[in-house]
Amino acid sequence: MKSAVVLLPGLNRDRDMIAALTKISGTPPVTVWQTDTEIPDVDLIAIPGGFSFGDYLR
Repeated sequence: MKSAVVLLPGLNRDRDMIAALTKISGTPPVTVWQTDTEIPDVDLIAIPGGFSFGDYLR
């Protein structure tokens, strides 16, 4: 399973998400930054929880 983790300002626990997806799938996920203009061809996209800017996307 190919996966990606989206990183945005205000999100946290991304390292835990990456570790969990690596353990489950056997391969580390692709990291997608807020400045990336394309999302890679993956089976799963994960967005970690927020904290400093609230638990919602703007």
